[in-house]
Amino acid sequence: MVFVFLNPGDLFFIGLDPTAPLGVDQQWGPAFWLHSAYAYLLVLITSLLVVDLLVRTNRALYRGARASKSATSANSGRRPTESAGLVRLRQHRTRHDCHVLKTHVPGESRLRMYLAEEAWPDLESHLTEESLAIVPLGSTEQHGPHLPEGTDHIIAEGFASAAAERTGYLRTPTINIGVSPHHRQFHGTMWVEPPVFRDYVESFTRNLAYHGIDRVIFVNAHGGNVQHLREVGRRLRDDGTIYAIEWMWNESIPDLVDEAFAQNGPHGGPKETALIQHLRPELVHEGRLAEARDGGLTSFDEATMRQHGARTFYDAIDNAENGVLGDQTDATAAKGKQLFEAASDQLVDLSEWLAAQPFADLMPKDHV
Repeated sequence: MVFVFLNPGDLFFIGLDPTAPLGVDQQWGPAFWLHSAYAYLLVLITSLLVVDLLVRTNRALYRGARASKSATSANSGRRPTESAGLVRLRQHRTRHDCHVLKTHVPGESRLRMYLAEEAWPDLESHLTEESLAIVPLGSTEQHGPHLPEGTDHIIAEGFASAAAERTGYLRTPTINIGVSPHHRQFHGTMWVEPPVFRDYVESFTRNLAYHGIDRVIFVNAHGGNVQHLREVGRRLRDDGTIYAIEWMWNESIPDLVDEAFAQNGPHGGPKETALIQHLRPELVHEGRLAEARDGGLTSFDEATMRQHGARTFYDAIDNAENGVLGDQTDATAAKGKQLFEAASDQLVDLSEWLAAQPFADLMPKDHV
């Protein structure tokens, strides 16, 4: 019900003089009927609008309360602005930080989890229990006349698979093409531009975060990827999404590599040759090892590739006609096995260390 109260001014508006006695002319005159009809129509419209507004408000409040109750029940405390993926990640981090890590026992193997070989229902329980993923990355580029173009991604996948088998952490498919324009003069070399590579790696790493992974090891075997993986790791850490670090096998055992070879060479040299001899011996052209050595650069140091302190080269061919460095004849499968096992131990230890860290400790520190 709507009550309308008229003041004296309103009475003048509808044709009545409140100071004069109510006469016949005032009560039944044409002005009275015209203005009265207009005033009451205005009152009626205003009343309907008010009623409609009240009804809409009540409905909105009812729906909001019902939705809030349903969301609370279904999502176990989901924050109103969170997506489903962020909720899963937050809940996973809470479980992880309360989880007591079972440390790896040397020589003990756990169930290997290779993402691409599993059905999605089988991945659900694993992603609920674990928070770390191992991502192998390499390149498809020339490695001299003696090694396959897939040398880097074969090595990266070998280390990632070994670590996943020993620790039970999730291994993703291998990224086979990286940042390799500096090898483009040689047949078959493939590459992507640095911004494309960074955006791609960042995107699929965010996919892992959506499924509950909050820390990643980029098992990288290509030097051209290093700075870009570090940049991706910074982006993801700065916005609190995930903690991702880059790992290269030879940097984990530098002394052992130096002891194994007189001149190990940074690309296509004896250290990479030895690893492929161990991992995929059928892909090594053993009869071309001397050719690789003689057509490349065997003697070099930091000053060799610089002029007055400046790096003057951009492409591999600027330093070696066949694109490789070092003495490839110094490589053996036995040396490769020794290097592989030692670096694998380092990767396993890194995986266990990273998995044990509280997520908050991996994030950027507060401003001082």
